[in-house]
Amino acid sequence: MKTIRPETFGISKTGETVYRYILENDYGMRVQIISYACAIQSIFVPDKNGRLTDVVLGYDTFAEYEAGDCFFGAFVGRYANRIKKAQFRLNGKIYSLPQNDGANHLHGTYANRVFPAEIVEDRLVFHGVSPDGEEGFPGTLTFDVTYQLTDVNELIIDYQAQTDADTVINFTNHSYFNLNGNDGSTILSHTLKLNADSFTEVDRETLPTGVIMPVDGTPMDFRMGKKIGEAVDDSSDQIRRCQGVDHNFVLKESTSLKLAGVLESENNGITMRCYTTQPGIQIYTGNFLKDEPGKYGVIYPQYGAVCLETQHYPCSPNYPQFPSTLLKTDDKYTQRTIYQFEA
Repeated sequence: MKTIRPETFGISKTGETVYRYILENDYGMRVQIISYACAIQSIFVPDKNGRLTDVVLGYDTFAEYEAGDCFFGAFVGRYANRIKKAQFRLNGKIYSLPQNDGANHLHGTYANRVFPAEIVEDRLVFHGVSPDGEEGFPGTLTFDVTYQLTDVNELIIDYQAQTDADTVINFTNHSYFNLNGNDGSTILSHTLKLNADSFTEVDRETLPTGVIMPVDGTPMDFRMGKKIGEAVDDSSDQIRRCQGVDHNFVLKESTSLKLAGVLESENNGITMRCYTTQPGIQIYTGNFLKDEPGKYGVIYPQYGAVCLETQHYPCSPNYPQFPSTLLKTDDKYTQRTIYQFEA
């Protein structure tokens, strides 16, 4: 029987109570989600010996989440990833955004707020409202982020949103996965397989150039599955510019729910499959995770985790050849991502 139970996790600097919700099923899986950033704090899954292993990075206390800047487990928006020069044109008007990543815009502010939630049967639903003009984006956006844990060890994340004026939108979850557990190891020996024949090239600022490149003959070729370390150790410009992989991969199918990628740990036999309706997946190999204090007293090293961020492409509003991130007033934004675990 699947259960969801809340408990108090902390008090924010603005006096808001932050809750932690514990989702459990009958097959040994447990997920902990906090109302700050709708963040996934822990995912406990049984390994090949039945031992519960926490496979995502995070913090033990709310104070660490409030002070941190790694986006551990966070729901990210209004626009996940980067927008070049922190501006875009829509309906003939230029909109300017906060320059929070050099001269560019990255991720937005949803990862720094507390969201109200309700338990609806076996689903945990967070509600949000982003007013017109917040961070410079047009339109009042109302949205829900829903988490559901199934009896086949799937964590399903559903996103829904509507706007009262044309806007751009790109949601994702920023969980850092290390299937070995929170043991201070790297993910360089993890095997990653991606259902992607191409990726979006980046410039020296790690921003997309607008060019979609084939993975064939590059370190970005994960089609047959390979160790992440093989890509990170490559000397190509694309890897050196990011100090590892930090690229958007173009999935073969753009809109339907499909298998995007498979991540495996050789240490304990845990496998994670990622399914999504999104057209892209950003793979980030923890390139800037250098000696970050984390859960259980563990210090997370560089390449201590990998993010599989299902989303639209970075900087899409400025590249009409990319899939559109436009949300019109008479449309509804719906996206689904599933992380499924087995050993």
